[in-house]
Amino acid sequence: MGEDGLDGLPPASRQALDAAEVIMAPPRHLSLLPEGPQERIAWPVPYSDGLEILSGLRGRHVAVLASGDPFWFGAGSVIARHFDAGEWRALPGVSTFSLAAARLGWPLEKTLTLGLHAAPLTRLRPYLASGLRALILLRDGAAVSELSRYLDQTGFAATRLHVMEALGGPRERLQTLSLAEAQAGDFAHPVCVGVEVAGEGRAIPKASGRPDAIFETDGQITKRPVRALTLSALAPQRGEHLWDIGGGTGSIGIEWLMSDSTLRATTVEPRADRAARIRANADALGQDHLRVVEGSAPEVLGSLARPDAVFIGGGLSTALLEWLFAELPAGTRLVANAVTLESEALLALWQADKGGELLRIELAQSAPLGPRRGWKSAYPVVQWSVTL
Repeated sequence: MGEDGLDGLPPASRQALDAAEVIMAPPRHLSLLPEGPQERIAWPVPYSDGLEILSGLRGRHVAVLASGDPFWFGAGSVIARHFDAGEWRALPGVSTFSLAAARLGWPLEKTLTLGLHAAPLTRLRPYLASGLRALILLRDGAAVSELSRYLDQTGFAATRLHVMEALGGPRERLQTLSLAEAQAGDFAHPVCVGVEVAGEGRAIPKASGRPDAIFETDGQITKRPVRALTLSALAPQRGEHLWDIGGGTGSIGIEWLMSDSTLRATTVEPRADRAARIRANADALGQDHLRVVEGSAPEVLGSLARPDAVFIGGGLSTALLEWLFAELPAGTRLVANAVTLESEALLALWQADKGGELLRIELAQSAPLGPRRGWKSAYPVVQWSVTL
């Protein structure tokens, strides 16, 4: 439903609305409707409370109103999950993204589209790079100023914002603003912002093995080259779940999530300070959906959703390996990294029994050596990769 009320609805949607016994919608949508015989119910906050009300209306003809296309960062998929296929029918309208692209002349297939009305602005961070164009849905007018400050703080101060209010209705307004102008502006909900990113901010590379500098760490981190090899061995695939045992800085779990938006990850870390650091890193890098479990493995593993892949970066022990092989299903991928002689010997013993591949990773970097330069070697890492 657009900002112009019923005038913007296609005929099929008008017919469905006229035939309804009950209309459920946010107060803003209800205010756009003319008087009628239907019972009207304002969708409450939090959103989940509305689903309970809607479930209680089973057996009645109910029309639920939402903006534009409800299956593109909208309410459609949430509602559909709670009802059988034969209980509902969707009649989508023109999406806000389509209206915004039409106003700006941007090709949607080359434009990033994000719904951040119920998500933190840090979800933008992995995508930020000079030259990016993005269309972003925000929760309200005040969020425009927050977005402007965030872009400024991340180094993209030359970014231009195209702030679009109430697209498709009589209140529609489009303003092209600098970040400073946007921070001082006053905007009305609903808001979509077109972002043309520019500035000297640091873009995060797309390949595995992101720079160590993007992570806050106390030194307990899988270094960039080893991390790239580890992610390659873990081989994330669409929809999979990772256990990152001994998270340290959280770099493996965070990079796993960066590989694809459908992935899930749980990091297990026994130290409270490191668990807090992992959460902070995940939030700052737009991976706030990383689950961090404070505790020791294998003691806490039994309560977790089963993984498709497991990485052991710390806490390697015979007890942990025995638990994993006894409790996890066949087909689960396991990658373990070892640095000490004792843990290397343990991996060699288990590889001889269970198979898989052993890889020894030896790295050296140039460093000053008197008036000249030489190679400074890092501790070698032994990596075991196996499928249970």
